[in-house]
Amino acid sequence: MAEDDGAEKSQEPTQKRKDDAREDGSVLTSKEAMIFAGFAVGTGMMALAPAVMPAMLPRFSGYFAMGRVADLDGIVAARIGTAFWQVLGVAVAVAVPMVIATIAVQIVMGGLHWSPKAMGFKASRIDPLAGLKRMFSGNALVELGKAVAKVVVLGAIAWGMVGGMLPVLDRLWQLTPGAAAGVMGSAVMRLMAGLVLGLAAIAAIDVAWQVIKLRKQLMMTLQEVKEENKEQNGSPEVKGRMRQLQMQASRESSKRRRALDDVPRATAIVTNPTHFAVALRYVPGETRAPVILAMGKGPMAQEIIARGRKVGLAPVQIPLLARALYFTGDIGAEINEQLYAAVAAVLAHVYRLDRGEGSSVPDIEVPPELRFGEFGQREG
Repeated sequence: MAEDDGAEKSQEPTQKRKDDAREDGSVLTSKEAMIFAGFAVGTGMMALAPAVMPAMLPRFSGYFAMGRVADLDGIVAARIGTAFWQVLGVAVAVAVPMVIATIAVQIVMGGLHWSPKAMGFKASRIDPLAGLKRMFSGNALVELGKAVAKVVVLGAIAWGMVGGMLPVLDRLWQLTPGAAAGVMGSAVMRLMAGLVLGLAAIAAIDVAWQVIKLRKQLMMTLQEVKEENKEQNGSPEVKGRMRQLQMQASRESSKRRRALDDVPRATAIVTNPTHFAVALRYVPGETRAPVILAMGKGPMAQEIIARGRKVGLAPVQIPLLARALYFTGDIGAEINEQLYAAVAAVLAHVYRLDRGEGSSVPDIEVPPELRFGEFGQREG
């Protein structure tokens, strides 16, 4: 079955799929909705025309007032230039709101997005064979059907409305020019309003179609979902190993933080001097060898040192030994046997200090194989 081999696009698109499609220029858009918005705004501006026409008529009627015949050429040239700029201003005043309306529709639907990929050159666009395939594709037939349906719907609306207004229009010749102009203006506005409603219905249907079309285009096969998940998060084995390492690191961090409470019980703290700190405890008869109560580096090391100072335990700064204890030991475990002699010298130093005897930090010898750098690399 298609579902078994993942060939059927039955899976909802992932966020990555949507983002990639957006980068390629595949966003929700509807030409019919934009046409409706522009036409509706244009119709609204036409409805406002009677309010602004009285102020504009004197301006335009002035173009037909002529001076002396001798100055006719200069007057015509000057007024043509002035008329051009005034007509251009009116056109811009009408066009700008229409353009803003179409842009607003796109922002609401799918947002504005500049896609270099969509604007880039594609050889298939100039390939005659590919062009023929596009002309007779299912999508092209749908677009043709939409165009025919739009012509039929708008034509039927216009035919019905004009037919209903014919009895009134037939009597225009009986009216004064002003009254006839008013009737004609009203008829045109009624026709435009009807076309706006028709375009609104067409736009609503087209938006619904575009939503379905885009969703179908973005749907994924089961295999595509698996491949994307693998690409983003790695194989299940790698993910499992990552989770295992994360859990291990979390447990280790929790263990070290809990161990901070044992620092006051320490016998000695060996430091590096602030990068590493290891708290040791040794009481004859309690354990066979010194035990690591707490250890850490960076902020954790500084916390160990601070807690030790609170109970009067001064750190012993022996960098090589601190790193050796850190990289070879574990919290709650006895120290490495090869470090017995070095730690014994440290404990003897601490005991002498506790008795108030003068004592300098002993010269400790760490076995070459237990010498580590700051990042755990062996230096021996």
